[in-house]
Amino acid sequence: MQPIPIEGQTRVIGESQGYLGLPIRDETINCAVNGPETPAMTTAWQPSDEERAAISAGAPVHLRILGTRHPPVMVEVGPLVGDAAR
Repeated sequence: MQPIPIEGQTRVIGESQGYLGLPIRDETINCAVNGPETPAMTTAWQPSDEERAAISAGAPVHLRILGTRHPPVMVEVGPLVGDAAR
């Protein structure tokens, strides 16, 4: 999977640490645990044709977190290209 620009992008993180650079949209969400206006960061990822085929065939999507402390995360499917405004 490759990170891609996200609608409403507010910053790019990781470049100064030597990473590719990850476009981020800072936002707030209504979280069942932390309450309304919980700060969150959202990124967008595009699977390759091979990854898309594997997902369609039933392969799982893995989320890798660097380090030893796992923050709360959410994984979901974003809108189709061109549908982001809906």
